[in-house]
Amino acid sequence: MMKKFRPITAGQRHLVLVERDQLTRVEGGRATVAPEKSLLVSKIRTNGRNHHGHITCRHKGGGHKQFYRLIDFKREKEDIAAKVASIEYDPNRSAYIALLNYVDGEKRYIIAPQNLKVGDVVSTTDKPPFSIGTCMKLKFMPLGSTIHNIELIPGQGAKMVRSAGLSAQLMAKSDGLITLRMPSGEIRLVNEDCRATFGVVSNPEHNLRAVGKAGRSRWLGIRPTVRGTAMNPVDHPHGGGEGKHNGYIPQTPWAQYTKGYKTRSKKKSTKMIVKDRRK
Repeated sequence: MMKKFRPITAGQRHLVLVERDQLTRVEGGRATVAPEKSLLVSKIRTNGRNHHGHITCRHKGGGHKQFYRLIDFKREKEDIAAKVASIEYDPNRSAYIALLNYVDGEKRYIIAPQNLKVGDVVSTTDKPPFSIGTCMKLKFMPLGSTIHNIELIPGQGAKMVRSAGLSAQLMAKSDGLITLRMPSGEIRLVNEDCRATFGVVSNPEHNLRAVGKAGRSRWLGIRPTVRGTAMNPVDHPHGGGEGKHNGYIPQTPWAQYTKGYKTRSKKKSTKMIVKDRRK
């Protein structure tokens, strides 16, 4: 559900945020209980700078202090049941996270699937039932399954389909390879021993938010973006000229062509991609 605000202030006039009623540790829009302390690590902001101190990713800086939540992307605890203790907000990602209490006493965070509730029991197994939140190797999953948190290399941990509202579909199995339809429309092959989790990633309304004011972006660590056409020729390939114009050839500030120009490295293999997302 989306929450619209009464326009008491200019910043609230267009503000639209996601209702967080499904989170267990929130009252009145604020977290009442701190996250699991053993799974928090301090997060040092780089503000888009590399080890030389040079800016390699623009428009980053400032923002509220955050702790990183250690997420279990490997799910290697096989056949050990875990109870969902809470569904929590994570400032480091668009999806919500779920705190699992394993029967052996260990606690871990996972990406929370949609409709996973407190008290549900999940596990990593190779046997039915195929319930939401259960992690399993792709070769044991039924055809047509809706999945997320997918590994690219067996045992390496989930790399794909981790953002809010995303899911992939298992289409076919043959010769030790699984055919998946990705959220982008790409159809690709993955090793059958890779693990994935049943369900759709939580918080599907994330992309419907309206920030409402520039200050909210600054809280998130996002700095202003200046259009290239508003710059001078010395600052950007689109800069300069008389009056307003569109920059003619779309380029980055470093004269790399954009908007349709393919930048994928030719060293990367495409043998596992059955159908490109652009076709």
